[in-house]
Amino acid sequence: MLQKQALIIGAGIAGIATAIRLVVKGYRVDVFETNSYPGGKLSEFKIHDYRFDAGPSLFTMPQYVDELFKLAGENPSNYFNYQKLDVLCHYFYEDGTQLQAYADVDKFAEEIQNVTGEPASSVKKYLNNNRRIYDITNHVFLERSLHRLKTFLRWDTIRSIFRLPQIDAGRTMHRANTTYFKDKNLVQFFDRYATYNGSNPYAAPATLNVIPHLEQHYGAYFPDGGMYSIVTALVKLAERLGITFHYNSPVGEIVLQNSRAEGIKVNGRFIKANLVVSNMDVWFTYNKLLKQHPQLHPKKILQQERSSSALIFYWGIKKQFPQLNLHNIFFSADYKAEFDHIWHQKYIYKDPTVYLNITSKLKPDDAPSGCENWFTMINVPANTGQDWDKLIDTARQNIIHKLSRLLGEDIASLITCERILDPCSIETQTSSYQGSLYGTSSNNWFAAFLRHANKSSKINNLYFCGGSVHPGGGIPLCLLSAKIVSEWVSD
Repeated sequence: MLQKQALIIGAGIAGIATAIRLVVKGYRVDVFETNSYPGGKLSEFKIHDYRFDAGPSLFTMPQYVDELFKLAGENPSNYFNYQKLDVLCHYFYEDGTQLQAYADVDKFAEEIQNVTGEPASSVKKYLNNNRRIYDITNHVFLERSLHRLKTFLRWDTIRSIFRLPQIDAGRTMHRANTTYFKDKNLVQFFDRYATYNGSNPYAAPATLNVIPHLEQHYGAYFPDGGMYSIVTALVKLAERLGITFHYNSPVGEIVLQNSRAEGIKVNGRFIKANLVVSNMDVWFTYNKLLKQHPQLHPKKILQQERSSSALIFYWGIKKQFPQLNLHNIFFSADYKAEFDHIWHQKYIYKDPTVYLNITSKLKPDDAPSGCENWFTMINVPANTGQDWDKLIDTARQNIIHKLSRLLGEDIASLITCERILDPCSIETQTSSYQGSLYGTSSNNWFAAFLRHANKSSKINNLYFCGGSVHPGGGIPLCLLSAKIVSEWVSD
C-alpha cells in the first residue's frame, strides 16, 4: 500500500508541528519554505557579536512542545531544555512606580499589595476568576475546532456552553479590570494582556483576561539556547522522522481539480499530494495561492480587521543594566491615547509603551562581555499605507528619550549596532498580511467564532494551521492549531 503524501506550505512553528504530527500518523511529509531557514516569525540573526531572537520572545506552556517529542517516542530533554522564570516581567511606570511580576502567586499578590495598595486577596480573586474562564473556554475555543459538529456533541463542550455566561464576554477587558481594581497602574498592568494577541483592551472582550492566567498559572520559561532553539529542536526531530524540508522554495499555487486540492506548484513544477496544509497567512493563501479561484474565497473572513503589528529595534548596547530583567515593560502615561492612536488613527503615539527583551541576561554569549542585546519593541498599527520611514524615525527618537529618562542614561550613545523590523518587512519576510502579528484582531466577542477554520469548507483536502486561523496567534495556540489539523485529518 502506497504511503499517503502530505505537503506543508511554510515552515513556521505550526507548519513544523503539523508535519511531525502527520508523519507520526503515517504520512510522508514534505515542507516547502520560501525563506532559507525554518521558523517563520520565530527566527534569529546576528549583528557582529550580538545574537537576537527576531520574533516571539515569551515562552509559555512548554508542554505543547514537549508533547511533540513524546508523540514521536523521543525524550524531549534530549533535544530541548528550558528554565522556569522566577520573575515574569519587570514593569516601569511614568510616575516612578516599579513592579516585579513574580511567578509565585502569593509573592506576586504580596508585591502588588505593597506597591499599589490593592489587597492581595483582590488579586487572588481576580486570578481565580481568570482560571474559571480558562476552564470553561479551553476545551471549546482552544483545543478543538469550533467548526465541527463533533466538538459540540462532547459532554465537556456541552457543559462549557451552559457556563458561557460566566466568561465575561459582555464587557471589555478594561471595564472588567476597573471593576476589580481601583489602582490605575494595576488596571494598566492587566489591560496589557490584550496585546498578547494583537488586540485593544478598550474593545476586546473581558474573556481575554484568561491570558494572564495562562502566564501566571503555567509560568513563563526561557529555552537554554534562546527562543530559536525551539525551532532547531523541532526541525531536528522532524528530520529524524524522515520529514523533508525544501528551503528557498516558494509555493506558487495550490492546484485544484473539482474543488479538491491535488497538490502544489513550486517553481512551475507540480507536486501531487493527498492533502495540503497551509501555514501561510490565510489572506495570502487565498489571494496568492488560490487567486485563480475567487469563487472559493471566504470573503467576509478575509475582510476582517487585522491584529496590530510591531516596530522592533534590535540594539547592541555597550553597557549592562543590572536593574533590568529578561522581560521589561516601560508603560505609557496615557494607555487609552496609545490604543486610540493604534486602532483609530492608525498611527504611533508619542509616548508608546516599550517592551524590552534582553536574552543576554540568561544567555550571556548573546552579547559581548559587559554588553547587552536589546530587543526593543512597541505595538503599532498594521500597515495600511502609512509613511513608515517618518513613523520609524519619530518613534526611535521617542523610545530613546523615554528609556534614557527612566533609566537615567543616554541610551543613544550606547547603541553600537542596529537592525529594524517594521510592519512592511514583517509582511515581506513572513507573508503576514499588513504585517499583522496574529492574523485578525479579537476586538469583539465574536472573534473566536469568526477565525478561519483549520479545514476549508469549500476545498477538499485543504487544511490550515498557524496564527492567522483558529485558535489564534502565539506559540502555544499555533501548536494547538497543528494538533487540531492532525485530529481532523485522522477522522
